[in-house]
Amino acid sequence: MQSVLKKEFDFYRDHQDEMVAQYNGRVIAMKDGVVLGDFDTYLDAVIEVQKSHELGTFFVQKVSAGVEEYTVTVVSPGVGGAP
Repeated sequence: MQSVLKKEFDFYRDHQDEMVAQYNGRVIAMKDGVVLGDFDTYLDAVIEVQKSHELGTFFVQKVSAGVEEYTVTVVSPGVGGAP
C-alpha cells in the first residue's frame, strides 16, 4: 500500500468506531483524514470522487466493525508502480 493510502487506512482504523457509528454499511471515500462522501458501492465512490480527485490519491473503504472489510489492497494503474 502506498504511504499516502496507508496514512488514510491508519486514520480509518484509528477512528473505526466513530466511522461505524456514522457510516456503518456504507462505502466512504477519504482524503487527508476527511470523508469526501459516503456511497452505496465501491464503484459509486470511485466514479464520483475521481471527478474531483486523481485516482490513487484517495482511500475507499466499506465501513463495518471488525477487520473483515479491510483485507484487500487495490492500487490504481500507474500509481505506486502498478502496471
